[in-house]
Amino acid sequence: MQRRGLLIILSSPSGAGKSTLAKRLMAWDPTLSFSVSATTRNPRPGETDGVEYYFKTKPEFEAMVDAGEMLEHAEVFGNYYGTPKGPVETAMMAGRDTIFDIDWQGGQQIRRSALANDVVSIFILPPSIADLETRLRGRAQDSDEVIANRMAQSRDEISHWAEYDYVIVNRDVDAAEAELKTILMAERSRANRQPGLNEFVRGLNKEFEAR
Repeated sequence: MQRRGLLIILSSPSGAGKSTLAKRLMAWDPTLSFSVSATTRNPRPGETDGVEYYFKTKPEFEAMVDAGEMLEHAEVFGNYYGTPKGPVETAMMAGRDTIFDIDWQGGQQIRRSALANDVVSIFILPPSIADLETRLRGRAQDSDEVIANRMAQSRDEISHWAEYDYVIVNRDVDAAEAELKTILMAERSRANRQPGLNEFVRGLNKEFEAR
């Protein structure tokens, strides 16, 4: 009873923990695929092209958009981010779920696409704004100016929480991870996501008739 793969969208303001939760979810279920985004921003220390992101120049990124090779794309803090379409469609047709660590703009585009029926969208909220800033500064990866820009953008990002199917307040990462697992298991079990269910039930009825 192979089903189509789910497109699991995780969104949050920067620092709320969506990347950490995505990594935990993949460690729990190795069959999950991670959607590697393309971006025009510079790599951070330790990041590898094709692993964390596909690092592109702006002309290269724009050429991919023009060729219809992006499932979604947006400009964030002066850089482009987007999801290459090919790997996502391949995983979906093979019955593998794909996790998207993207912002509300990208999530909105995917939810409005032809793949909307396969989407499960989850928004991650921080327990407080003070905690959000503490997490951003604790990463020690961005300048004060970049952190200030991210904090200024957070209010707008949080305003889109109601567009999502599920919302998790990340007060404790272990508890948030448990909530994510529950959501995923429930969505996988929906009757309309199991294409062979009718045939399976007919088989059960035949067993009744043969008794």
